[in-house]
Amino acid sequence: MFLLKLLQKLVQTLNSDGTPAQVAAGMALGSALGLTPLLNLHNLIILIIVFVFKVSFPAVLLGSIVFAPVGFLLDPWFNSIGEALLTDVSGLVPTWTSLYNMPIVPLSNYNNTVVLGSLVGWLILLIPIYLLSRVGVVQYRKHVYERFKNHKAVRAIKASKVYNLYRLFRPQ
Repeated sequence: MFLLKLLQKLVQTLNSDGTPAQVAAGMALGSALGLTPLLNLHNLIILIIVFVFKVSFPAVLLGSIVFAPVGFLLDPWFNSIGEALLTDVSGLVPTWTSLYNMPIVPLSNYNNTVVLGSLVGWLILLIPIYLLSRVGVVQYRKHVYERFKNHKAVRAIKASKVYNLYRLFRPQ
């Protein structure tokens, strides 16, 4: 049932008045929640950004659900990135030490190799995810939705009295 509701929200989001940029930004920010371990300071910052700026919340949920399995698949790669940044680059050791001695920064768990690697990986993938999502929303609205909206079956359902009754009592 949850999956059906999510699919309904996705279709509703894709067909909404929200701009493709808002939907794409939601997907890109949601991908951070999916790619990185959930209980970290940077994910709290992402959620604050989502609530402060006009971003599609269903797209954030969809992005986190779609990218969570991808994050698990990429964990070995994220671990190697984080390990390289934390241990192999000796020039960064003073930076890590000073960050660890700051009041709030240790709560970010950056000293965990998977957390640091997944955050860096997400930052690398942020712009491509945003651009691909934006193009995908535009193409969907231009080709798929227009064809679907004008289909005979959809027009027949929308013309029926049952549909009009459903729209009258549908919670908004």
